[in-house]
Amino acid sequence: MSKYSIEAFINETKENPQQRDYFELETKHLLEINLNNQAVWTKRGSMVSYVGNINFERQGMLAGGIGNLLKKAISGEGARLMKAEGTGKLYVADSGKKVRILYLNNEAVCVNGNDILAHEQSVKSDITMLKSVAGMMSGGLFQARLSGTGHIAITTHGDPLTLLVTPDTPVFTDPNATVAWSGNLKPGTENKCFF
Repeated sequence: MSKYSIEAFINETKENPQQRDYFELETKHLLEINLNNQAVWTKRGSMVSYVGNINFERQGMLAGGIGNLLKKAISGEGARLMKAEGTGKLYVADSGKKVRILYLNNEAVCVNGNDILAHEQSVKSDITMLKSVAGMMSGGLFQARLSGTGHIAITTHGDPLTLLVTPDTPVFTDPNATVAWSGNLKPGTENKCFF
């Protein structure tokens, strides 16, 4: 068999049916979500394909309450999400960006809204405001805060780098290059943790 045959291509790229985690990387750019009478929030426009009985519903204007509606209107921040619910396999991706899966265990992480690919329904999403002058001037005033317990998937244009922070070693980054940071830190001109 030629390494360029259709059979070789299929063998190299076919999904692995043995993997059945709730969130799993099918490739470094493609997230597979295995739903079993569950619901998940995904970035609107990220659905590549699905198998099974899955229904899709756009996030309503008042999802997250009137407070989040006002924050979204003012900031333009926050991911535009769609709810996927049912049973089957859902495949999502975001313009060739790399996908990273994180599991929050009663934890929080702040993420640029555009970099949220998916999160479990059990994870709470809220819009937070940065309190730094540098953040305001560079357009990074609002971010999404994901908290609780469950899987989230974020995207990056390349391989992420985690910069650790201590009270003696603050980290400064360009908000346009920053994807996420620990939810227990207060972004500003000090004590930042980005990855």
